[in-house]
Amino acid sequence: MKIYLSILLIFFLNLISSQEKKIIKIIEAGSFDRNENQNPGANILKKNDKIRVHLFHDGMNIWSDYALFYKEKNSFQANGSVVIKQGDSIKLYSDRLDYNGNLRKIIAKGNVDFYNNNTNLKTKILFHDRNLKEIFFQNGGIIKDSLTIIKSIEGKYFLEKSKYSFAKDVEIQNPDYQINSNKLDYLTKTEQAYFYGPTTIVGKDYDIYCEKGFYDTKNKNGFFIKNSKLNYDNRQINGDSLTFNDITKFASASRNVKLLDTINKTIIKGNYAEVFKALDSAMITKKSYVIKMVDKDSLYIKADTLFAIGPSENRIIKGRYNVRFFKKNLSGRADKIIINQKSGLTKLLKKDLSQREKQVLTSKEVSKRNPIIWNGESQMTGDEIHILRDIKTNELDSLKILNNAFVVEKDTLGINNFNQMKGINLYGKFLSNELKYINLIQNTEMIYHLYDEKTNELIGVDKAICSSILMNIKNNNIEDITFFTNPEGKVYPENEIELNQKILNGFIWRIEERIYKKEDLFEF
Repeated sequence: MKIYLSILLIFFLNLISSQEKKIIKIIEAGSFDRNENQNPGANILKKNDKIRVHLFHDGMNIWSDYALFYKEKNSFQANGSVVIKQGDSIKLYSDRLDYNGNLRKIIAKGNVDFYNNNTNLKTKILFHDRNLKEIFFQNGGIIKDSLTIIKSIEGKYFLEKSKYSFAKDVEIQNPDYQINSNKLDYLTKTEQAYFYGPTTIVGKDYDIYCEKGFYDTKNKNGFFIKNSKLNYDNRQINGDSLTFNDITKFASASRNVKLLDTINKTIIKGNYAEVFKALDSAMITKKSYVIKMVDKDSLYIKADTLFAIGPSENRIIKGRYNVRFFKKNLSGRADKIIINQKSGLTKLLKKDLSQREKQVLTSKEVSKRNPIIWNGESQMTGDEIHILRDIKTNELDSLKILNNAFVVEKDTLGINNFNQMKGINLYGKFLSNELKYINLIQNTEMIYHLYDEKTNELIGVDKAICSSILMNIKNNNIEDITFFTNPEGKVYPENEIELNQKILNGFIWRIEERIYKKEDLFEF
């Protein structure tokens, strides 16, 4: 029984002690007064020349010029240069202040200045719940630390987490960047920002847009999702998600990636990209392809991996592995592609053959590996293919096929007959983006099927050799052929020529690889 009474006594003593701690105390004042008519139930506290009104409640000191203290309500109203200090880190200044000691809630009004460690908040009205350890403002606030200024219409500060939650017209200003957002959280200790609405980050040489994301303002790196976009070094990068590091000058994007080069009118798409600003380069892979505007038409280029290298005024695009391209009346395939945006030169290349491959592969097998283009119904191959664009008009200008140049056109009237021309090199000329002339030079050979113009009956197979062959192209088909420098040839009746004599060495018909529309780029 004694033990039980002792426990009750200790409980009540602790309760009384706890209640005493919650009572607002008057530490000192210049004068004390009461006026029940004007301020019923209030002690009127005023300062004098030496003493300011000083109140205390549960670890919090409050100074003011004037206060109405309601003992029974355990509350007060303070006016005139109000100062609150709590511990070593929290200070609050305002013109007026209402405080409810039972609810432990503060309303500070007029020139509110709140300090916590190295962070300062200025606002017109501030609400502070000491129980929840939260501060709230809704009429505009400005937060400052050593370098950063944050402005917002509404905001809440969580003291234990050292975290601000801002809403409506949020703006973060820093010498190195500016952030604008509809809603964000900001951790004052780590200087990290989390976005929950449309947000832009503008740096010295970049700007970012996202609708959800994270940015470490101290280490200047972040992660952004939902309609994320980065404008960086005259490139615009879009993706479902972006990472960015301003210190290392690196960015990456994942899923539905689009890299836009407005200066060179080029779009590169894929599902993963990396951008290295210091190297002026970007890499795009995973279903990657390029869209290049040529006149009013678009050139589509597909490759396993694409690279954009160099500054905008001298940018080079490289593609490697399974390169395929398509443009109206022109398509092709290669192992590698190199596009020089400044010179307008596009190179189609094959993977270098090993020494053993050079020894064992037949000419037909080598031709199978060569880059290839189709212009209309003509198939053209060679060790290396160059396509030159006029950089002023942005139209196709000329064509070069270097070493082992081979032109094949299926005979439209015969069955399994092919017109073939080959030489060391080929040079072609475009007019209004259409191939008009082809010139084969050095050790040229030809097999061509001749027909009667009136009856369309096969006259014979023309086999010829000469130093060069000039072909005029009309409507993307060979219209006429001219031989130069001592041509030697003979027209054979079809029944007098062996099947193997109807093909040139290295001939191969690669029609199964032909690309008829841009959708075919993704079907291989």
